[in-house]
Amino acid sequence: MTSILTSTLKNLPNTSKWALRFSVRPLSCSSQLLALSAAQPKSKKTLAKPNMRNIVVVDGVRIPFLLSGTSYKDLMPHDLARAALLGLLQRTNVPKEVVDYIIFGTVIQEVKTSNVAREAALGAGFSDKTPAHTVTMACISSNQAMTTAVGLIASGQSDVVVAGGVELMSDVPIRHSRKMRKMMLDLNKAKTMGQRLSLLSKFRLNFLSPELPAVAEFSTSETMGHSADRLAAAFAVSRLEQDEYALRSHSLAKKAQDEGLLSDVVPFKVPGKDTVTKDNGIRPSSLEQLAKLKPAFIKPYGTVTAANSSFLTDGASAMLIMAEDKALALGYKPKAYLRDFVYVSQDPKDQLLLGPTYATPKVLEKAGLTMTDIDVFEFHEAFSGQILANFKAMDSDWFAQNYMGRKTKVGLLPLEKFNIWGGSLSLGHPFGATGCRLVMAAANRLRKDGGQYGLVAACAAGGQGHAMIVEAYPK
Repeated sequence: MTSILTSTLKNLPNTSKWALRFSVRPLSCSSQLLALSAAQPKSKKTLAKPNMRNIVVVDGVRIPFLLSGTSYKDLMPHDLARAALLGLLQRTNVPKEVVDYIIFGTVIQEVKTSNVAREAALGAGFSDKTPAHTVTMACISSNQAMTTAVGLIASGQSDVVVAGGVELMSDVPIRHSRKMRKMMLDLNKAKTMGQRLSLLSKFRLNFLSPELPAVAEFSTSETMGHSADRLAAAFAVSRLEQDEYALRSHSLAKKAQDEGLLSDVVPFKVPGKDTVTKDNGIRPSSLEQLAKLKPAFIKPYGTVTAANSSFLTDGASAMLIMAEDKALALGYKPKAYLRDFVYVSQDPKDQLLLGPTYATPKVLEKAGLTMTDIDVFEFHEAFSGQILANFKAMDSDWFAQNYMGRKTKVGLLPLEKFNIWGGSLSLGHPFGATGCRLVMAAANRLRKDGGQYGLVAACAAGGQGHAMIVEAYPK
């Protein structure tokens, strides 16, 4: 492992000095990788604030998250979002007319439905008098949808908001080249045959080269996978540790699926096809099989592979968020309170995927909680290396002092409370929809195990991140 890491560091541009601090600090989590949750004592206090409305999640659903190119490949994003909305309506029986606003997050927008929230709402039968808008914030887009809903309700602008997210990676917009687009626009404006022939004479075959959606950071020109590989090397996260964590994610997701714990999933009858009832990316394997895969980004010495990365996913999610007094007046028993939240941003080059490390202490301090108060952790798993690098960063006094302006470390995340129903590596990651899945996983786990506080966190492109406290609603 040492020789591989040394070779990796030599082949990485601008390798961070973090490696010098973390290369001799093994994660030592292998023996805990399949640890399950233990019963947690409930905290006594609540996070309700005087003179502020309590905001609750009544319930939330998602259609099955599927590998791109499978059963959803012939649909459009608004079809998936509409299915999630219809599933939410069926699950909650909420009258459509009481919904004041609808917000959806998405990342790669379908040009025909740029405001996918509005098109999905109309398709699901909501009134044309119900406003809807779409937000985008990379992998925390539905997080932004949720917190925008919180803001609308807290300010008194709304009482009932539906928040969700959608992504369809099976059919991403592929554009003509800029030269071809310019020629086509100019041809449209040409008034005479001579003008048209003059423009056509400038055509070259390379004009036909298509433009794919960007997979690299605009500010750094680096792909997220490449950045994850560098981050893993900087924090001395080995290939074995990454594969072990990926296997943990898939094994726990499979167990949760088999035991019926993924109760947020609603069936979706795909037009012209069978009804889809469960996620199809959960594939427990073995360390021996995972070890056979070649590096996907930094070759030949990288440690990030297809198996320890989240896969391209199609899916949609939706949540019913209300003011507590409104929910009770309508006869609902909410699942959870949405409490304090924060957004963070940092260097998109070397700290692209460290959003959870920066966001976690801020949201804990804002809520007046500590790590030991948290019963459930639900973090977005972009890559195994990203998760494990965050683990190490949060457990480092040196990193806290030199990069976070803190005197002491955040603390080590307890695996027995962490993503024990699987995560994005196994369940899938439709960019715009994952945030709602995280919150509902936290709420449902709290409800099942009798815990009180959950902490949800995620990284996102651009070096951004989000964290939120979810508090169980009293049974």
